[in-house]
Amino acid sequence: LKPEMSATDVADSVVAAIEKDDYAFIVVNFANGDMVGHTAVPESIVQAVEAMDGEVGRVLDAAVKHDYSVLLTADHGNCDEYRDPLTGQPHTQHTTYPVPCMIIDQSHWRLSSCGGLSNIAPTILHLMGISKPKGMAGKSLLLDEIDIAEQKKALANYSE
Repeated sequence: LKPEMSATDVADSVVAAIEKDDYAFIVVNFANGDMVGHTAVPESIVQAVEAMDGEVGRVLDAAVKHDYSVLLTADHGNCDEYRDPLTGQPHTQHTTYPVPCMIIDQSHWRLSSCGGLSNIAPTILHLMGISKPKGMAGKSLLLDEIDIAEQKKALANYSE
């Protein structure tokens, strides 16, 4: 079992693509948590998540440095529950718990707290400044842009 899988190679390719600046949109799938999560082996799951953490960090650093917008999420959980809480047996299936969704962008956004997979494509289109096609289900998770200077000013006034 190789929990780190090819995360370093994937990150290397993505960082190189970001640095070339030839792409308007890049999709990346770090499959470690999903694939290794199916084993229900705690030590391997920890190694997989640690490997992913470091490589996702490298991709995010490159994205921020080159002014890319990033939507970071998952389509399901898996390594978040490796033992069935009722039986104590290994849990090797996908979980249905909510997964985080983060936007890393030059702008600061207020995000909807309710959403699902059908909201991901509209959110990506919103970030790219592209109108959502009429037949596309879901809405962008981006509610509005936050003016950080105004927020700081309001906070300063509030604390006085």
